[in-house]
Amino acid sequence: MSVRVLIFVVLWPMAAMAQGFAGLGTDADGFSVPEPNPQFSFPADHGAHPDYRIEWWYLTANLTAEDGTPYGLQWTLFRSALAPEEGDGWTAPQLWMGHAAVTTPDAHFVSERLARGGIGQAGVTSDPFEAWIDDWTLEGDWDRMRMTASAPDFAYDMALTAQGPLIFHGDAGYSVKSGAGQASYYYSQPFFAIEGVLQLSDGDIPVTGNAWLDREWSSQPLADNQTGWDWFSLSFEDGDKMMGFRLQQTDGKNFTSATWITPEGETTPYTDGALKATPLAVNNADVPVRWRVELPDRGLDVTVGAINEDAWMTTSVPYWEGPVTVTGSHAGIGYLEMTGYE
Repeated sequence: MSVRVLIFVVLWPMAAMAQGFAGLGTDADGFSVPEPNPQFSFPADHGAHPDYRIEWWYLTANLTAEDGTPYGLQWTLFRSALAPEEGDGWTAPQLWMGHAAVTTPDAHFVSERLARGGIGQAGVTSDPFEAWIDDWTLEGDWDRMRMTASAPDFAYDMALTAQGPLIFHGDAGYSVKSGAGQASYYYSQPFFAIEGVLQLSDGDIPVTGNAWLDREWSSQPLADNQTGWDWFSLSFEDGDKMMGFRLQQTDGKNFTSATWITPEGETTPYTDGALKATPLAVNNADVPVRWRVELPDRGLDVTVGAINEDAWMTTSVPYWEGPVTVTGSHAGIGYLEMTGYE
């Protein structure tokens, strides 16, 4: 194990034992915190924000092979800061973690990369945009991107083309996460068309589909009584889309939020209580893999079901992440992420 990985492995679990899921409810402690009425500046805000404690570039994709087989794909880069200050080389306080995954109807492949900031092995630049950890890359101008990752049992090389605008969640990108007011800056590009090649043990598989890229940063995105979340990104056959999440609390209640997105990119935000997500069935590990999702204001009443129920991310901070189908009042596909389950 290299020194950079050893340091990361020692430090990351310390954060994970702090308040909330993976320490995301820990006090901001000198870091910047999101404020209402954000003024985003691009391309700068596509890059890193080291004065905030936690940040991610998070892409999921629903793919289809030429024979009709569905696949899911994930590429994620996380940044976590040990202190709200800059540093050079090994004194840089940034920790980086990358996750890549491919989900098939019968298998789920996962890989993780860990790095310490300041030594060139991971980072993000905004102009030109490039996010990388070792040889995994996501780069381009946000209208056209290339994404690569490799692992012992899978690899992929994908091209992405934006077919709609950026989407800002909550109040113009200020996304409230709790009744106590914890929040993040949160925007997405949910309109990517994606195509490329999956490399699996049985050969190369050309695939096409759609992808959803989330950008989020904060210093205390959860309250200390919030233990995890259930996050849905759904794309419907009529062209509408919805992002919604349910944050789990120790008192048994949930905090919810949603964004309805038209094919033209017009958005309607929904605050706590408008969205309802109810588990219907669990897998062998007692993780919900079939849900009823309701948003009455839009006439939405759907069943969301996993394509592969065993899409467990066996990473340093484990969670469930995988592609889903949508049936009911609206038909479609999407992705589901669930944290806080053991």
